[in-house]
Amino acid sequence: MSALTVAVLATDGFSPFHFSVPCIIFGQSMPQPDLFRVEICAEKPALVMSDPGLSVKVEHGLDRLDVADIVIVPYWNQPEERPSQALLDALISAWQRGAEVVGLCLGTYVLAYAGLLNERRAATHWEYEADFLERFPAVHLDSNSLYTSDERLITSAGTAAGIDCCLNIIREHYGSAVANRVARRMVVPPYREGGQAQFIERPVPETSRDGKMNQLMDYLRRNLDKPHKLDSLAGFVSMSRRTLTRHFLKATGTTPGDWINAERLQRSQELLETTDHSIEKVAEMAGFQSPVSFRQSFKSKFSVSPSEWRRAFRGPDLVERQHDPA
Repeated sequence: MSALTVAVLATDGFSPFHFSVPCIIFGQSMPQPDLFRVEICAEKPALVMSDPGLSVKVEHGLDRLDVADIVIVPYWNQPEERPSQALLDALISAWQRGAEVVGLCLGTYVLAYAGLLNERRAATHWEYEADFLERFPAVHLDSNSLYTSDERLITSAGTAAGIDCCLNIIREHYGSAVANRVARRMVVPPYREGGQAQFIERPVPETSRDGKMNQLMDYLRRNLDKPHKLDSLAGFVSMSRRTLTRHFLKATGTTPGDWINAERLQRSQELLETTDHSIEKVAEMAGFQSPVSFRQSFKSKFSVSPSEWRRAFRGPDLVERQHDPA
């Protein structure tokens, strides 16, 4: 079996970390040299400068995408800037002839600009979620996933998720044994499934332009551990249920119930990361009716259990001492 050609695109202002991930994983970290062949490409062979001032000498142009088995766009420095039509056409042509086309982190933008991701699942860095959705409403952005794959169009979330994504590509082509050997060489976890949630901040608006809604949100934040009914909240701001719902939606973009749940989840994250409280105590302090409802709501939102979240931020010892079920 001949080696698979991996074309890695160098673009102006590239991120050295993102660029190095596929080069290392498919290159020097491979246990066998004949599995992949990495070729660095650019729109024109030249010296390409990275954002912090490093440079890479590129000898191949976009014509190498015509024969590559896997094409990787590891980064895109200006999400608001549409790539050249030559680059977009080369990516479309590569995918149409059967190549896998990969966008790591903000490289997903390039695939989206090409129209390749329309009506398909995709992932990108969580900080750019709102911007991406506004620019590409036809793309089904999965803001929780570390990486996605949809008909040979592969995308990843930010930074280290690119490692998981590239390891999964190896796993798909050559099996887990090869992928695990590469992971060991890199001293990284051999497998994090694509559906595992990005560990991201999900800020809830602190204030709005509506004074009464600001008062209500401040009150709720100070009393998350208490039960709240729409009738009592309406009474707090001297409004009818219907008027409150309308004003709250205008001020926050969501309903009171969904807002409270998001705040409780955010509070639970803080408690999991910064305290030694049991999962049961965290559920109580965050305002969930029971530990069961807390676990269900947490996993539904973030695709990991409270224990797994805490383990990621606090280490495994604390979680194991608490004997918390996943």
